[in-house]
This record gives sequence, C-alpha cells and structure tokens, in this order.
Amino acid sequence: MISAFQQLTFADPWWLLGLLLLVPLLFLRGKPGTPTAITYSSLAILASLGQKPKRFPGALSFTLMILAIACAIIAMARPQIRNEHADRTASGVDIILAMDISYSMQIVDFRLGGRRAERITTAKATAETFIKQRPNDRIGIVAFSGRPYVTSPITLEHDWLIDQLRELRPGLVKEQGTAIGSAIAASATRLHKRKSKSKVVILVTDGSNNSGRIAPLEAAKHAAKLGIKIYAIAIGTEQGRLNNNIQTHPQQEFDTETLQEIARLTGGEYFRVRNTNTLRDTFSSIDQLEKTDIKQHRVVTTDELFPWLAAASLIFALTAITSPSIKAPPAP
Repeated sequence: MISAFQQLTFADPWWLLGLLLLVPLLFLRGKPGTPTAITYSSLAILASLGQKPKRFPGALSFTLMILAIACAIIAMARPQIRNEHADRTASGVDIILAMDISYSMQIVDFRLGGRRAERITTAKATAETFIKQRPNDRIGIVAFSGRPYVTSPITLEHDWLIDQLRELRPGLVKEQGTAIGSAIAASATRLHKRKSKSKVVILVTDGSNNSGRIAPLEAAKHAAKLGIKIYAIAIGTEQGRLNNNIQTHPQQEFDTETLQEIARLTGGEYFRVRNTNTLRDTFSSIDQLEKTDIKQHRVVTTDELFPWLAAASLIFALTAITSPSIKAPPAP
C-alpha cells in the first residue's frame, strides 16, 4: 500500500486547486434552515401531532453532493499509478583474483587502520573493496602457494565470494613455495571458455616463482593467446622478513623483471606496492582500466484511476438527488 502511494502521480494536477472551492461550501453545512413560525393561541394540541422538524434539513444530500464534486475534481486531475521497471544488461568483465598465500605473506610490513598489518590481511581488505565496487562483473579467486587452489569459481554472488576471500590464510595449501606459473595457468583455464568483453587476472604476490610445473612466462604466453590480460602486483617491502620460527633463513625476493614481462606479454600492467595507500591506488587504477558497459532500458507503465473516481462522483450525485424523495414509513 505504501509503495503504491509513493508512485501516485497526477497528469493534470492544476485541477486539484478546484478543491479549494469546496471550503466555503463546508461552512454552509452546519447552518440551520430558516425556521417557520405560525401564531397559535395554544400549542398544547399540536404537541402530539406529527414529527419534530429536522434542525439541519438536507444534511445527507449536502454531504453526498460535496463528495460528488470532490471526486469529479480529482478525476479531472487524472490520478495515475506509475510502475517503473529498469531492465539492466551488463557487458561485464570476467576477473580472476590470483592471491599469493605463501608463508611470506605473513610478514608485517604494512599498516591498516592505523595498526601494523600482515601483507595478506592488507591485500584481502583492499581486494574486498575492489569486489564491492564491481557488482556487475563475475569474479573468481585462485589462491596459491606451492600449488594453486581454486577458492571460488567465477560468480556474481559477491557476498559469498567475499566470505571465501576472508577465509584465505597462509597454510591453507599444504605445499609450500610460490607457484606463480601454475597460478596463472589455473586462472587462464577458468577464463578460457568465458564469453565476455574482457578477461582479466589480477596477480598479487610478494615473491618469485620457486615451485610448480610451468614457468611464469610460459603460462603468460598461453594466457595472451587466449586474450587474457594479467595485472601483476608485487606487494611488500625489501626490508620485510619472516619470523625465524617460520623460515630458518628468511629472505625476500622480488622477481620484478618476470612480473613486468608477464604484464607486457598479456597487455596488462605491472605495479610495485610498498604501502597500503599504493595498494588501494593500484586496485583503483585497475578498476578504471577495466570498465563494465551497462545498458539500462527503463519501461514505464501507468494505470489510470480517473474512471473509478468519475464513477464514484456519479454515484454520489445520484444518491444526493434521490435521497430526499425516499422517506421512512411513519411510526405507528
């Protein structure tokens, strides 16, 4: 009921000003008719004869006529119920987020919300914002360390996707290492048969390839043949180190040349990220580079209400005219 009133409009609203003319008539409703007087020497005989005259004669007819006029005026304003339906079609971008979850992603060399944070925590928070900004794109997640792990297939169910993203953590995949080539291959496989305007892999890693069955550049060449672009993001600082309890000889390697070549081969871009703000800017840049075309068709239908009001006006008018001629039978 509320939603219906929210869509109520008038095609000719100026007719509603006519309702103001009813205000003077309403003041006449409470005025008694002119009393009739006949002089008698005594009224004792007439006290028992007939019925007492009405103090406000024609009150019912007057009310019905006011309602008839009001309905007629509103009918001339042509009230309508407007129903709007937006049909949206999106020529979207299919995206795979390839997220490194090797143990080195536990290094605490970022700040998030004013506090020190692990690389993986910062990367997930930034990726989550990116996903929320692209509601019309199908996005999937491939996590990897020593081997790739398909966390989520390509989907439009972004709430579920974000839940899966939040569950990512180092150690989720038992095989240790950083299999960048295998991650690219797994991502390309998911995108291969997709019919979309653009196919994109966002590769987030903090190290160099040291495991897996396929070299990163070889995987990138196959991805390029499939029309897949790769945006390579190298995350972390050169000073970042793991705890000795996790890695006996901690070291940080950034294979910048390989990641740059991956991006070049596939028509993507390479980004070097050393702090949270730069990471956010990087995802924003990718968001701008891979825009989704959205076509929206709006269909508006109107339901006319004036026939109902015109009919009500006629009924009120006829009832007002005929009601004075209808008298109740005299009391016995």
